[in-house]
Amino acid sequence: MTRLAVAVRLLTIQRALVRHGLDEFVRATHLYRPLRLLQLLSPWTWFARRRGGSRGQRLREALEELGPIFIKFGQALSTRRDLLPRDIADELARLQDSVPPFPGEEARARIESALGQPVGSLFASFETEALAAASIAQVHAATLADGREVVVKVLRPGMREVIRRDLDVLHQLARLAHRYWQPATRLRPSEVVTEYEKTILDELDLMREAANAAQLRRNFEGSDLLHVPEVYWDLCRRDVMVMERIRGVPIS
Repeated sequence: MTRLAVAVRLLTIQRALVRHGLDEFVRATHLYRPLRLLQLLSPWTWFARRRGGSRGQRLREALEELGPIFIKFGQALSTRRDLLPRDIADELARLQDSVPPFPGEEARARIESALGQPVGSLFASFETEALAAASIAQVHAATLADGREVVVKVLRPGMREVIRRDLDVLHQLARLAHRYWQPATRLRPSEVVTEYEKTILDELDLMREAANAAQLRRNFEGSDLLHVPEVYWDLCRRDVMVMERIRGVPIS
């Protein structure tokens, strides 16, 4: 990704933060210091119509607007209630299960493209409305021809391109942090971004996730304590994963 493209994305992020009334937090970190002239000249800095709502709600909505990298960042933050004010932690927790889904018909098309058959031939029934949606993928309930209930996980469209772009931006922000933010020497943001990059790129390959789930199932085979859903390998591809549906309650 070119420096110009990174700069454009940084300004897009700044525009979203201004729109949600969060730009003061960015200015406080000095990470945008190299772009301060463009900030001052940007019309949205002065004339943007700021949205209402609590600070937690505005932060959540800004992260949703900025895309999967930022949603996952918010999800990770939401688990650290020891570090966050309660109102912000409560709002970020909504990112765990309330990410807007992409259209079900688009999910059907992606499944058919990945598996090379119509959804009607692959499943006895398929629910077009998403059962749940997350930042990287969403799941749909379905039934196999023999009546077994399954869930179908489908990668969001364009994810790899979006993730790659924003990882480049995160690397640039880490470099800016090293230069302009004193705590960076201790917190090592470049190393954090590199480790995060490895994790999130793995999440983009559902065959890898299927292999991990299958191994976990083998590890607990015969256990009375833990049931790991079965993976249906003949219906798994890099962008699609099908596994046994089980019902329960969130661990939280």
